[in-house]
Amino acid sequence: MSHNRRSSKGPGPAQAQHMDVDEESTLTQTQTPSQVQRNLERRPQSQVELKVNELVQFLLVKDQKKIPIKRADILKHIIKDYKDVFPEILKRVNQTLQLVFGLELVEIDSKYHTYILISKLPPLELESMKEDEITPKMGLLAVILSLIFMKGNVAKESAVWEMLRRLRVDCSGEKHKIFGDVKKLVTEEFVRQKYLEYTRLPHTDPPEFEFRWGPRAVKETSKKQILQFVAMIQNKNPKSWMSQYNDAEAEANAAVRH
Repeated sequence: MSHNRRSSKGPGPAQAQHMDVDEESTLTQTQTPSQVQRNLERRPQSQVELKVNELVQFLLVKDQKKIPIKRADILKHIIKDYKDVFPEILKRVNQTLQLVFGLELVEIDSKYHTYILISKLPPLELESMKEDEITPKMGLLAVILSLIFMKGNVAKESAVWEMLRRLRVDCSGEKHKIFGDVKKLVTEEFVRQKYLEYTRLPHTDPPEFEFRWGPRAVKETSKKQILQFVAMIQNKNPKSWMSQYNDAEAEANAAVRH
């Protein structure tokens, strides 16, 4: 790598690429976890969360084109002045991608730091959607199916909204940049496609609703696959939830007999 004095005209494309690599090497090699933590404490948490949300959306949009994503672009367009806490932002982004979308950010080139998103979802094929909508919506659906299963095959509507709020998916009617109207997607689109059943509980005032798996979800995935998905995200053995494990095994055995 050249150490000559820069010309007044500025770096050429090749030099700029080397500079990107230098900047990223410095970023990863000089920062210890404790330094990142100290930097984080000096930053407004609302701004760090904003960067996390912006980066999640940036990655999802880029992934629609199926072109590897350069870390230099992430730093330039999203992270900007927050490079000192980039490792923490990246960690939170990956948590959100896995929990909400069933995706994992994987580095495929360690020299130029390029990434791709890979799916960790159980098999589900959403029909009547544009191709670029499928992966994010599949992720959201898999998370809801997981919650229903883990709660004993039925979940109150309030529990679903609370879980999505914790995962930074707003269900208040505001338009989500990826999902649009989340409440409409869950209570109308997924229900119409028979992935979810959405029924009112009798004798409730104000009305209360609950969710169950719809017949299409039963056909396209299984309790065993959904439990494996939950175990993968939480980095646990499926047998950590013996009640659900036994339920999933019973379903799998019944499917074999038929």
